[in-house]
Order: sequence, then structure tokens, then C-alpha cells
Amino acid sequence: MPPALIVFDLDGTLIDSAADLAAAVNAMLAHFGRAALPVAEVRRMIGNGVAMLVTRALAARHCEHADPDEAARIFMRHYEADATSLTRAFPGAGAALQALRAAGIPLAVCTNKPARITADILGSLDLAQYFVRVIGGDSLPYRKPDPRVLLSLVAALAAAPASSLLVGDSEVDAATAHAAGVPFVLMKHGYRRGPAEGIACIAALESFADLPPLVRAPWQ
Repeated sequence: MPPALIVFDLDGTLIDSAADLAAAVNAMLAHFGRAALPVAEVRRMIGNGVAMLVTRALAARHCEHADPDEAARIFMRHYEADATSLTRAFPGAGAALQALRAAGIPLAVCTNKPARITADILGSLDLAQYFVRVIGGDSLPYRKPDPRVLLSLVAALAAAPASSLLVGDSEVDAATAHAAGVPFVLMKHGYRRGPAEGIACIAALESFADLPPLVRAPWQ
């Protein structure tokens, strides 16, 4: 049987948003008189939500005098103003989502990105149409890697953890899935902090073209 539900992470999984995130990070750093960070370095900081991204960026530029809450507000002001100009879906994402939806599998998003920005990005990339539910980092009192965010989504869509899939790109996603008892699929093109071989998963995929065949195969 195919999975009863497939849940996708957003940043680093469905979309490459590192350039827009880096632009907002660097605008925040400029406010505090610090030099910009390369996009590649910011890419490695993504995955635990805005507060952690800002904290890591401040630490990287030894900006100990900055108030983290103020820095997060500055970051969000810049990011909300322009979260889509440099962000793109990863190659094949739309085609894979279309194939999975055509197979009758409900699809959802579970991200630590704020819900309103998530909706804006999914709409701008013409991906919103594929998802029956989207959970952002501010939708619930908890966020990944807390398994309750994933379990609440699974329950809301009348699925079971063992018959669902989480598709993600990072250690945070893997930890969330494993704590929830949900099988995990790793997209290797994403923003993980360590080697793919160190992340437990039922499959590590090079591209979205590999996802529909995996789902059609005996995957449990």
C-alpha cells in the first residue's frame, strides 16, 4: 500500500531559499555594523527556525552586543519584505507533487518557517495547490524537532505515523520523524549540517524524480 500521507519540509527540501534568507541575515548584520556572510555559510545555519538562524549568524560575526530578540525582529522585517525574489523550487519538485497527488496521496507541509511567509512562498511558486494542510513554525506552541507538531498533523489528516512519510533534508527533520515514529526520506540536495550517511532514513534521494517510484514501491 502507498503511504496514507506524505509530509514535506519546506526550506532545503521543496525550495532553495538560502539566497533570500542570506539577504535578510546580511541586512540584519549590517544594522549592527557587521560584515555580510556568504550564502553558503548561511545555508549551513538553516533548519531550526528564525531565532536559531539569527543566533548562529550573530555568533559567526562575533556580534555579542546585539540583542537576539531585536536582531530577529530586524531579520523578519527584511525577510517579510522580500522572501521570494531569489527563492526557487528544487528541480522536479512540482512534477513529483503532481504525480503523488494524482496517485491519491494527501500531501502536507510541516516547516519551522512562519505560516504567512510559507503561504506567500508556496503561492508564488505555484506549489500551494498540492497541499491539503500547511503547518508553520508559529501555527502551534511547538515546532520541529518536537514530534508533537508532526503527530498533530498526522492525526488531523486521519493517518497513522507508521503509514505516513516525512520528506526532509536535515538532521532536524530526521529527529522529528524518528521521535514521531514516522518513516523518513532524506533529500540530499538540502541544508543538512553533516554527511547524508550519518542521517538515518528509509531512503536518501538525489532528486525529486526518485520520489514517486519510491512511493510506488514496497516502502515499509
